[in-house]
This record gives sequence, structure tokens and C-alpha cells, in this order.
Amino acid sequence: MNMAQALLKSTLAAPEPQLQPVAQQTVLSVQDLCKSWNGQHNVLDGISFDLHAGELVGVIGRSGAGKSTLLHVLNGTHTATSGHILSLEDDDDERDITELHGRALRQWRSECGMIFQDFCLVPRLDVLTNVLLGRLSQTSTLKSLFKIFPDSDRARAIELLEWMGLLPHALQRAENLSGGQMQRVAICRALMQNPRILLADEPVASLDPKNTQRIMDALKQVSQRGISVMVNLHSVELVQSYCSRVIGIASGRVVYDGHPASLTEDTLQQLYGDEISQLH
Repeated sequence: MNMAQALLKSTLAAPEPQLQPVAQQTVLSVQDLCKSWNGQHNVLDGISFDLHAGELVGVIGRSGAGKSTLLHVLNGTHTATSGHILSLEDDDDERDITELHGRALRQWRSECGMIFQDFCLVPRLDVLTNVLLGRLSQTSTLKSLFKIFPDSDRARAIELLEWMGLLPHALQRAENLSGGQMQRVAICRALMQNPRILLADEPVASLDPKNTQRIMDALKQVSQRGISVMVNLHSVELVQSYCSRVIGIASGRVVYDGHPASLTEDTLQQLYGDEISQLH
């Protein structure tokens, strides 16, 4: 029996992962954020908001409004054209993410996890290893190539898979999973980073209703443990069912920032225009 199998056997009754709760506080302050491509019109045009610990924030708006671009700029995978993204630390220190490069930027991406609509797993690697890849920022490239991870990381990965109901699939190749299972693996991988913030770019757009509920339930549980979660959604119904706050974006600008229950037909019309009939 190899080490992974032994750990699987010893943790079959693993409890829900210990995501440490933190006090409600501002963790990110976005100030007058702009993003343009090749000097053309701004995809993001003066975006400003604060993100707090424990929030589940839904970002809504029609296709092309700038929702995905916003998440990528917050994560640092796209550079901002202007403005500031201030990461506020527990010791009252702050970093401007727009000024980070190299190792400092990679460190930020480990603190600001991201999951994607297309999962971004390594198909030929097993599920457990895909989850462990969330520790790449803390592991040398050589060790990761040979799947050498500390036992504590393996135990944590197994704990997360148990929480997501995926432990029986831990040694299967990721390519053999369904879309909903792949997305749950992606969430586990992101949580392996021990992030303060989790960004989800349309994580349920290609999933059936049952898997959509599973993913949204998981994101809600993550936020309840003090991690800030921001998720792009096309379904206003999901926003109203799960989110504690909604940010509506139209033409790269925030036109609504408040509780989902306060969304009005006029606001939705402003956000979606002639696409409003497609909302569900």
C-alpha cells in the first residue's frame, strides 16, 4: 500500500476541513480601477468597492460587461491600467496589488485563490495530486514534478476531498470525472492555498442543476468560515438564493452594490438591457 492509499484509509472519517473563521473586516479595497486593452476603451472604468471577510458576493451583468476581467485583475493574472487594489492585512499593513511583480505577485495569487468555468485541472493526473497542486507556491518545482508533498499537505488534501464527497475518486485521473466533480476538485485545489479570498469565474455556467447546487452550497460554506468569496453568475435566482451582496456591472462600471433583495426591475434592465428576458 503506497502512502496516498494509506492516508486515504486512515482518514475515511475525516471531519469537515478546518477553515479558520475570522472577524468581519475589510480585506480588499478596490479604488478607481481601470483596465483597457491596447489603449482602447476601458473594459473596467473606475470600479470601486470594498470586500469584507465572510462575504459571498455575486457579480452580475450582461456578457462583455467586464465581470471576468475584474476577477482576473483582482487575482493579478491581468494587469490594471490604472487605479489601486489594496490588500489590507491583519496588522493594519497594506499592499497595492497593482504594484506587485515576481515572487510577491505569486504570493498574492496564493492568498487570492481562483476557480474557473473550465476547471483548469491536469487531466492525466489523479484527483489527489490535482488538489495538492494548490500548494505549488510552497513546494519546489522539482518536488512537485515527482509528486513529493509533505504528509500534512496530503492529509489536508484528503480532508478537503472528504468534505466535498470526492474521497472515493482520489486516485482516479481527473479526466475521468464529470464536470461537476471536476469543479469540486478545483475548489479543493484553491482551498489548499489557504486563501483569504476566493474568486470564482462563472463556476456553474456549464453544470446541471444538481451540481450547480453542490458548488454554490460549497462556496457558501467557504464564506461562512470567514473567507471572502466573489463569484460571477448569470443567474439572478442563484444570487438571490446564496449571496449576501451583489455587485452589478454595466459597461465596466458598478451600477449596483447592495443586498440581492433590493434588486429592482429597473436596475436589472440597466444591467442587462435586451438580455433581461433570458434571466432565470
